[in-house]
Amino acid sequence: MFRVLTLEDYIRIPPSRFGEPLERVAFEVLWGEYVGRVERDVGVYVAIFDVEVSKRGIVIFGDGATYNRVRFKALVYTPLINEVVEGEVVRTEDFGAFIRIGPIDALIHRTQMMEDNVVLYDKQSGAFVGERSRRRLGRGDVVRARVVGVSYVTAGNRDVVRVSLTLRQPMLGKLEWIEEELSGGKKTAQAKAQQKQ
Repeated sequence: MFRVLTLEDYIRIPPSRFGEPLERVAFEVLWGEYVGRVERDVGVYVAIFDVEVSKRGIVIFGDGATYNRVRFKALVYTPLINEVVEGEVVRTEDFGAFIRIGPIDALIHRTQMMEDNVVLYDKQSGAFVGERSRRRLGRGDVVRARVVGVSYVTAGNRDVVRVSLTLRQPMLGKLEWIEEELSGGKKTAQAKAQQKQ
């Protein structure tokens, strides 16, 4: 889920940037400090905007920089259990596929890809194939999935969010499969062409 938060903080403005417009410097400093950062209670920071910076800064003894109070808005993405998301398959490995949802790549394990057993992983094309249905799921496909797991882990000195997905529920899966379900099992021309590949 995407949401907008209003936050306050202090930023350090180095002496080398004192002659530049304060608002631009504050925006660039905040962007560098926040965007891409993961916080367990918040999620992933995606963007910073509407930055208001105090013209009065605080100087700390031994540091030539100023510390200015800022108020700003942040767009964050927080993955929620049972949330339905859409994304593109951006990478595949023999154990599963990674789907880009917002700013993160979530994992669909091969056992969660379809109602059918996945019997083949074609490493060259990066596609998984179902045993009975012969459905294929690979790089570039767009899917609708449900979030079934969210965990925050510390890697090095920063937090990382890991998200796992499933396609094994009604109205989930590759968008062509959903169209097929909605049309009563009749395959679309595009789905037929892809299955022949």
